Amino acid sequence: MNMIYNSPNYCIVEFSGDQSGPICHGFEIMDKAAKREIFIGGLMADKFRQDVSVLIAAEPSIEEVDHFLAGFEGIMHQPLLLH
Repeated sequence: MNMIYNSPNYCIVEFSGDQSGPICHGFEIMDKAAKREIFIGGLMADKFRQDVSVLIAAEPSIEEVDHFLAGFEGIMHQPLLLH
């Protein structure tokens, strides 16, 4: 588990699992204001990693990163309880 992003609005934690599990790698994206989260793994995590790499290459501001993460709000249904 490795926190890769933390702003006043969002937090992203990267999980690296072993190759024997159903999901070897994934990201937990947390919306602090809405107190919701989502875990993405598999192909969606791979696509997320690619999109983040492109975003970071442009040296974005915190606001631009948060805007990118806001695109996931529609699929964040899990209540944020312990973070």
